[in-house]
Amino acid sequence: MTYDFAPLFRTAIGFDRLARLVDTAANAPTVNGYPPYNIEKIGDSDYVLTMALAGFSPENVDVSLVDNTLIVKGAVPEATRRGEILHRGIASRAFERRFVLADHIEIRGAELSNGLLTIAIERVTPEALKPRRIPVTTGKPASVSDHERQPVPAQAA
Repeated sequence: MTYDFAPLFRTAIGFDRLARLVDTAANAPTVNGYPPYNIEKIGDSDYVLTMALAGFSPENVDVSLVDNTLIVKGAVPEATRRGEILHRGIASRAFERRFVLADHIEIRGAELSNGLLTIAIERVTPEALKPRRIPVTTGKPASVSDHERQPVPAQAA
C-alpha cells in the first residue's frame, strides 16, 4: 500500500520525517514475536519498555540509541549441554529489536532483573517548545528589527 502525502506537504512544513516513518513501517518485513515485549505509558511523559529475556545476562544484551532508533540486541553463547534436550520451550536465540523514537525522547536507563529487561524512557519537552506568554504593551508598535535586537522573554503561563 502506498500513501500520498502531497496534500500534507502543501500546508505543513517539516513533516518529511513522518512520511518516511510511515513508509518504512508500511514496507517493513514481518517481524517474528521474539522476544516478547510490552510498552507502557506510566505518566504524562514517562514510558517503560519491558522485554522478556529468560536466560540472558546483562553481558549478553546490548542496548544502544542511534539516530532516534532504540536498538536492543541479544546473543547467548552456546551453553555446555548436560544431557539430551527432550523439549526446548525456552528460546535463547540471538535477536535484534528496533524501536523508532519520536523527537525529544530520552533513554533514562536499562535494567535486567529476573529475566525482564526494563528500559526507562522519557519525553523531554525543550524550553523552546513549551508554551510561553507574550507580553502585550502599549505605545509605539515594535518593528521586526526591534524584536531581532531584543527577544521576547519567556514568562510562566
